[in-house]
Amino acid sequence: MDKRLLDILCCPVSKRPLRTLKPGELEMLNAGIEKGQVQNVAGEKLSQRVDEALVTTDGKVVYRVDDGIPVMLPEQGIGTVQFNEWPASP
Repeated sequence: MDKRLLDILCCPVSKRPLRTLKPGELEMLNAGIEKGQVQNVAGEKLSQRVDEALVTTDGKVVYRVDDGIPVMLPEQGIGTVQFNEWPASP
């Protein structure tokens, strides 16, 4: 993800800044998707692994990045409350 683009992006709902998802967070997200346990805000179950994603700096919402393009639609966000062990944000 281009640093300049990341600097101007924010969550469309909370307006919080975003950061790239850390490798451990990405692994946890994909493990949940593989088990069929992850839904987006619209309630749709995710079925495809995520290769890259952004997360709000408070760690509450994840937005996937498809082919280098952030998917910043509010209904496509992935709430982290559905993960029991999601890491706390710094």
